[in-house]
Amino acid sequence: MREPESRGPSPASASVSGGAAVVLDGQGVVVARTAMAAALLDCLPGHVCDPLLALLPRSGSEPGPAGASATVSGRDQAGRKVSLACEVVRLAARAPGDADANADADVPTGRQWLVLLTPVEGPAGTAAGTAGGAGEREWDAERSRRALAQAAAASIGASLDVAETAEMLVNLLVPDFADLATVDLADPVLVGDEPAHLDVSSDVRLRRAAAAQSPDISAEDLLPVGEVLPPVPESGLMRPLMEGRPVLASDASVLGATLGVDPGQVPLFVPRGAHSSVAVPLFARGLILGCVTVWRSRLPSPYGEEDAALLGDVVSRAALGVDNARRYTREHRSAVALQRSLLPRSALDMTAAQTVGVYRPAGGGVGVGGDWFDVIPLPSSRVAFVVGDVVGHGLDATAAMARLRTAVRTLADLDLDPGELLTHLDDLVLGLSGEQMAGDSRSEPAVLGATCLYAVYDPVTRKCAVASAGHPPPVVVPPGEEPAFVNVVPGPPLGVGGMPFEVTEFGVQPASMLAFFTDGLVGGRGGDIEEGMEKLRSSLAEAEAEAEAETKAEAEAGPDAGSGSGRSLDEISRSLIDTLLPREPADDVALLLARTHAIPSDRVAEWEFEADLSLVGRARELVVGRLSEWELDELGFVTELVASELVTNAIRYAGGPVRLRLIRDRVLVLEVSDPSSTQPRLRRARETDEGGRGLFLVAQLADRWGSRFTGTGKTIWTEQAMDGPALGNL
Repeated sequence: MREPESRGPSPASASVSGGAAVVLDGQGVVVARTAMAAALLDCLPGHVCDPLLALLPRSGSEPGPAGASATVSGRDQAGRKVSLACEVVRLAARAPGDADANADADVPTGRQWLVLLTPVEGPAGTAAGTAGGAGEREWDAERSRRALAQAAAASIGASLDVAETAEMLVNLLVPDFADLATVDLADPVLVGDEPAHLDVSSDVRLRRAAAAQSPDISAEDLLPVGEVLPPVPESGLMRPLMEGRPVLASDASVLGATLGVDPGQVPLFVPRGAHSSVAVPLFARGLILGCVTVWRSRLPSPYGEEDAALLGDVVSRAALGVDNARRYTREHRSAVALQRSLLPRSALDMTAAQTVGVYRPAGGGVGVGGDWFDVIPLPSSRVAFVVGDVVGHGLDATAAMARLRTAVRTLADLDLDPGELLTHLDDLVLGLSGEQMAGDSRSEPAVLGATCLYAVYDPVTRKCAVASAGHPPPVVVPPGEEPAFVNVVPGPPLGVGGMPFEVTEFGVQPASMLAFFTDGLVGGRGGDIEEGMEKLRSSLAEAEAEAEAETKAEAEAGPDAGSGSGRSLDEISRSLIDTLLPREPADDVALLLARTHAIPSDRVAEWEFEADLSLVGRARELVVGRLSEWELDELGFVTELVASELVTNAIRYAGGPVRLRLIRDRVLVLEVSDPSSTQPRLRRARETDEGGRGLFLVAQLADRWGSRFTGTGKTIWTEQAMDGPALGNL
């Protein structure tokens, strides 16, 4: 009997690329094997395979005693005995120097034999006879089911996005298990809400969330992704789905009649050419989240009970994944809504500065965190810029941020300098962490270790004072100059206690840009912050250069060519975010940009008086005269009276020198400063008291009033509304 010749490529690696096959050398040692052969036959590489050794030819041209049609015993993956038909094929010898791109480098040279294995009896004991028989198809189907179950266990649930989970499921089912797969979800699920408890199918409203198909099935009339399915009447076909059980349709041709929908709507549900289908509800925690439906057209065998059970297992796992993603979506949406509601408006335009703030949550399932910014108007036309970073993510971090932001606004109302404000904030965080450790409060442990930067800009003096609690320094970009980081001496993060916060003061030119940010913009978690800060600096330089170029081009083109304002802060902020952040940043980011303004000197009047009560009359004359120059005579009487009371009290109780200042802004500001650190106290004088009514009178006449401590004493200020043009309109 002539030795069978091999067909196709001779190297072993090419011969064993698919099916069940083993490559042996002349002594019966296993050289290579396929994964399917390893599952059928216990023959390890590098060892003699006793069941196949007797099949090898005894000489170079004679086959072994059993010949090519012999059978051996093996076992399937379930451990059940199975008979294997064997065909022995000689592989051409390969010299050591031969080059073959497809050959395995570990396969030795010399004479080798390829043994092809074909199951004669399948797992259930059904005779197969030859490859491609019913037993082999049944065994292959069993392996496919196991592979699908393993793939579902490995992949489903990895995403916290509802739509992405649905896409992952249909791509898992097509093409090996189904020719077409669809996932339909209730609208509330897609936005993170819990669907309503419904008893009849006609009340269910589902939207197609995902679909996948093989090229051999016709689905052009099927409902596309994003559309809402028409309601399906209650019937015996739909009742199992409403109870969380699968529905198997071995003959898809009868579905059109049993669905109970209008005949014109049947193509929306049933694809042409499909012969069988299985529908399984996405059922989790007693709620129907949606439905998964699979169809077969190219795959010859119709769905059976085993297929329905397998799909039920896969869909039950997917239902948990969808529900987890839904709940995460709801929490993420709530946290983002809370975060954005607590932040100030993204764009503000005040006397001191024009501002734009941007908040970007982290990607990759991390979500919203505790980064925040704030812009706080202060008396005397000043403004406070705040930026902070709370440890952690989620609702706890957002709630902690809300508490810190409220505390900063409360302390800012006391008009404290930046260092003193951060000291009080640090004490507050220590108190909160103490409550947490003692178990007296379950409120936000994330405040411990938070960072914060607080800056106050004065448009009259054109100076900015800033203090930092472990936060990155701001960037100042003077017009026509290179950006530079402010040399701020950083203090410890909030919650350390016992450490001072040093105040840094620097001059700011009009029309300068200030950039305040959190570390997520320049380094994220584990990134190189220094490299990120340098990238931020260069990006700001490019943005400012482009803005100046646009402004110059518009000016040269004339007033009708454009607004003449160049690039807005909003455009610059979006450019920075796009340049510095990846699509899904590792950490959340807060960015605050401010374009500073200055109050012209002709809108400010300032005088200084010695501690002499006879000078009070002179102060009144100066105030009335300046108001007349500003064409604010209607405010003269009230302002003269307020100035008289405040200057008199300062000279009488604090000594000199006493400074009096008027600021014409959107409101009229009057300030009186003295060297005393005694806080003024408003009280109601008795009928027999000779004094004590001055501050009460000031409070009644002015729209607002207050006081703040300074480095040389204190300042009492008042504000009055003006009917004349505001500064911004002049």
